[in-house]
Amino acid sequence: MGHRAHEPALQPPAEAGSRTPAGRTRTWAAGHWAGLAACAVAVPLSFLVHLLVPSIPVMTTAVVLGILAANLPGASRLVEGPWRKGLGFAGKKLMRAGIVLLGLKLSIIDVLDLGWATFGVVVLVVLLAFGGTYLLGKAFRLPGDQPLLVATGFSICGASAIGAMSAVRRSRDEDTVIPVALVTLCGTLAIAVLPLLMVPLRLDPEAFGQWVGASVHDVGQVVATAQTAGTSALAIAIVIKLTRVLTLAPMVAAAGIIGRRKGRADDGEEGLKLPPIVPLFIIGFVALVAVRSIFDVPAEVLEVATIVQDVVLAAALFGLGSAVRISQLFASRGASLLMALSSWALIAGLGYAGVLLLQM
Repeated sequence: MGHRAHEPALQPPAEAGSRTPAGRTRTWAAGHWAGLAACAVAVPLSFLVHLLVPSIPVMTTAVVLGILAANLPGASRLVEGPWRKGLGFAGKKLMRAGIVLLGLKLSIIDVLDLGWATFGVVVLVVLLAFGGTYLLGKAFRLPGDQPLLVATGFSICGASAIGAMSAVRRSRDEDTVIPVALVTLCGTLAIAVLPLLMVPLRLDPEAFGQWVGASVHDVGQVVATAQTAGTSALAIAIVIKLTRVLTLAPMVAAAGIIGRRKGRADDGEEGLKLPPIVPLFIIGFVALVAVRSIFDVPAEVLEVATIVQDVVLAAALFGLGSAVRISQLFASRGASLLMALSSWALIAGLGYAGVLLLQM
């Protein structure tokens, strides 16, 4: 015991200095700067692609760039080596910051303006899509938390919802990255396919906007898809989409409660630290929804917040994409891909049924 009491005095001065706030900051920066620098290159490149081809959302490009970096021979060594810590930080911490800022896009007033019938149909579509996709994930035997995360991302708001749910569930990285890749793939597919179905399904611009808002995953993908039918379709698609986003907080809170109960059952009251019922970043998300709903937030503030949110989410999705290995998508004879396509068809069908119900 006496020897252990004197051990700290034997530490080298450099290591002792690393325990000060300044030392910890230098140590953190040394381990993370390379990965964050890669994000700093990928983010403007994603915006440039969107500027050149507006139909391709920034977030989609960011994920694709991350996947390419992880699978190209030269870059993959950097992703696995000096970039890893910084990319991991982006995928977790910056994702949470982006989710908080997402709250400023949503006003309860806009949701209530839809009417209770529309609100009820949207929530019903979300619940059915969530339950159906979760069961599909189980049927296709996706491992770990993947069925839950795919269901969350497909039914609510894409990669942002996956990031929120994985945080409260404390999911493994390998369980998170595959759902992100799948929701990006299917959301991109929606941009190409849904506009082609507008005329065969006899949807006017307003009804098409309702369908897109109810069935396309990510906000950027909704914008890219709905704008093909004009401004009226885009306006209603965004409001319905953000109504789906509103369900993120209660879904995550429910997962937190279930996770705590399961933690107690598995580990006992004295076991591992239990996950929070509602994570701090979800509280921040709800707080900003309240701010947007109660106060007249200046347009300039909203514009800046949107830019910041897009930047941090693009960095986060580049980080998440960099953990995806193409071989993983084709594991178990492509079970993940088949499940995702089945879920995409299910949600598109549910969304279309919801539109027909509103037209009755």
